[in-house]
Amino acid sequence: MSTIKLYDDQPYGKEFQAEVLSCEPVRKNGRDAFAVVLDQTLFFPEEGGQSPDTGKLGGADVFYVSIDKEQVITHFTDKPLEAGSHVKGVIDWPQRFSNMQNHTGEHILSGLIHKYYGYNNVGFHLSPDIVTMDMDGVVSPEGLKKIEQEANRAVYENVEVICSYPEKEVLSALDYRSKIEIDGPVRIVEVKGYDICACCAPHVARAGEIGLIKILKSENYKGGIRLTIASGSRALAAVQEVWDAAQDAARELSVKPEEIAPAVKKVQDDVFALRGKLAAFQMQAVRQKAEAVPEGQKNAWFFEEELDTKAQRDFVNLLTAKCSGYAGVFVGNDADGYKYIIGSAGGDARVPNQALREEFKARGGGKPEMVQGSVNAPKADILAAFEQQ
Repeated sequence: MSTIKLYDDQPYGKEFQAEVLSCEPVRKNGRDAFAVVLDQTLFFPEEGGQSPDTGKLGGADVFYVSIDKEQVITHFTDKPLEAGSHVKGVIDWPQRFSNMQNHTGEHILSGLIHKYYGYNNVGFHLSPDIVTMDMDGVVSPEGLKKIEQEANRAVYENVEVICSYPEKEVLSALDYRSKIEIDGPVRIVEVKGYDICACCAPHVARAGEIGLIKILKSENYKGGIRLTIASGSRALAAVQEVWDAAQDAARELSVKPEEIAPAVKKVQDDVFALRGKLAAFQMQAVRQKAEAVPEGQKNAWFFEEELDTKAQRDFVNLLTAKCSGYAGVFVGNDADGYKYIIGSAGGDARVPNQALREEFKARGGGKPEMVQGSVNAPKADILAAFEQQ
């Protein structure tokens, strides 16, 4: 027998009474649990891309809820409940209301994108941490900004949200969004003037209860876009977090929040210029050190505290041209270890690299002409290992 879905008619219900029809020990989500079936429930199961309600049944915690093809809803609890007993159920209301805000917000955004661009919502995920919606077409940043503005107009207008099961004749004449073919009664959620969609989840009664709808991110996904969104309390928390970060950044840059972008651009330009000057200084120092190495010297090993990768590689090339054996440059220190590049004009640079691997478990490799890697060993020990070659 299918479970009576109290949440269909009582989306704002927080408590209910039910009879325990069965309770079986199971493993769920990697833990020992009990699968409890009731005659009726306010707990919304994981369905339609939305995570399930949580809460309590009697003295047990409900951590997951599922629904099968026969519409039987199973509550997974941490403690057993006696079959035939009557229990009080209490859902986690803040979580439920947040889901209602975010699901209705998604409907409004999806309806508007469908209205103006003809794109369909082909994927939806609503969890306690994130809300995403996948559209099968691309909308520009400017277009999304307008969609977001109009979505919030629905909030300001406090439009009505109606959930119903229309008769077959009414349903057949209704133009509504639906991702799948549905057998049996179809539950329709209508956000007046903004969207009509088949949906099984609880929703707010009026759009004003959402408070705020915010598109947080847009990224290309499977030929369309994936939007990360937030509504209600989640949207407020996201805006507060970003605003706090903007305030901190503005203080560090000594500018107003609206001036952060050009200020950051200036810092990036300054850093780029400084890096150019540093690279020039490093190359000057590298050339001087390489020139001091006698022509034809067998091996040359240098240890530097700081050196960018390009200067390190150029240093090895300069040394390799003068040495008959091996030339290596190690960048780092004894405490944190070294990143190294070793070259050889006439030998095989993999030989000293193998010595480092065998002696210190260094990580790296390459070709006979040049190898690179990292090693965690003191300078003196590294040089001693090379002397044994």
